[in-house]
Formats: sequence, structure tokens, C-alpha cells
Amino acid sequence: MTAPAPIRLLLADDHPVVRAGLRAVLETEPDFAVVADVPTAEEAVTLAARPGVDVVLMDLRFGGEMRGSQATAAITARPGAPRVLVLTTYDTDADILAAIEAGATGYLLKDAPPEELAAAVRTAAAGRSALAPTVALRLMDRVRDGAAALSRRETEVLQLVADGLSNAEVSKRLFLSQATVKSHLVHIYAKLAVDSRTAAVAAATARGLIRR
Repeated sequence: MTAPAPIRLLLADDHPVVRAGLRAVLETEPDFAVVADVPTAEEAVTLAARPGVDVVLMDLRFGGEMRGSQATAAITARPGAPRVLVLTTYDTDADILAAIEAGATGYLLKDAPPEELAAAVRTAAAGRSALAPTVALRLMDRVRDGAAALSRRETEVLQLVADGLSNAEVSKRLFLSQATVKSHLVHIYAKLAVDSRTAAVAAATARGLIRR
């Protein structure tokens, strides 16, 4: 009998040591074939558009302009696109939601054991959701929280505030009016039960909603 075709993988991470480590681990699996590894999100988008890739393992942070979530959206927007499995160290709501909404099939943390990584790759290749247990719990918590959960836009606004941007700078970055930014902050304060920007950032960071 003819052996089934291997799952063809593209690795996208800006750290050479990480890419080498992933390649070494994944190539021990008889049903995997690493066809390429790239250091930028832009290169991942270019290679993923060509035939011969089944699953892209995508980091979220790169040294260039494009982020992993943006690359994921660009890749998955094409018909017949490969699956994207996010593999990162970031597990905040902001990162998880951005990746899932961009079209990622799975989300795994880099401290996952090799067998969990291999299983997630196979699951993603089959078109099924592959979420790290902690990520799945975060998403479930958001559903349980209901109205208390920040929307994606609110999370984006608060992340930029945490990064030190003023309301005017946030409005320019997100192409929103300053009045809209203020409105988002009012809703954020209410949901987090706080009354200031500093308190909102502290509360959201403590709950893992944003990163610092």
C-alpha cells in the first residue's frame, strides 16, 4: 500500500534558534515534512500562497511591520489556503482573539510538549480546532463573563493605552475619533469596575486581558 502524503509544514518565527528547534522536533514525526522556515510574516504570506503547504506554524511577534495575526488573515483569506496554527509565548485575550478572528485554526503555546505540538498539527491539518488547554479555558471564561468581557476593539484601545499612547494617539492608530476612544474607555472602566486609565490597565493586566 502507498503511504499517505506527509503533512507539509511552513515555520514562521523571527528567532533562528526557535525555527531550528521546531524543525528538529517536527522532522522526527514520520508523517510531517518541513518544506520551509522563514523569519518574517511577510515571507510566510508569500510562501503560503504557493502550492505545497498544508499547515503554517505562525508566531505572533516579528521584527518587521507585519504581525502574525495580520499574516494569518492574509493567508486564510485565499481560497484553498493552508491551515494556520499559532505557536507563541503570548496568551492574553488580545492576542488570542486577534489570532482566532484572523482565521487561525489553532493556538498553542511554545512551552507545549512535543507530543502536544504534533497532535495539534495533525488536528489543524484535518481542519479541526486545536487550542491549548489554557487558551480554551480563556475563551470559555470570556463566554461565562458575558457583558463583563472586553470587546476586541476595547481590548485594542486599552492595550495602546497600556503602551503609553494618549487618546489622540490611539485615535490616529485605530482610525477612530477621539470621542469614540473616550466612549470605549468609559465602557472599559464600567466593565472592569475602575475609574481611571491606570486602574484599568492594572486590572486588565492582572486578568491577562492585555500584556505589559
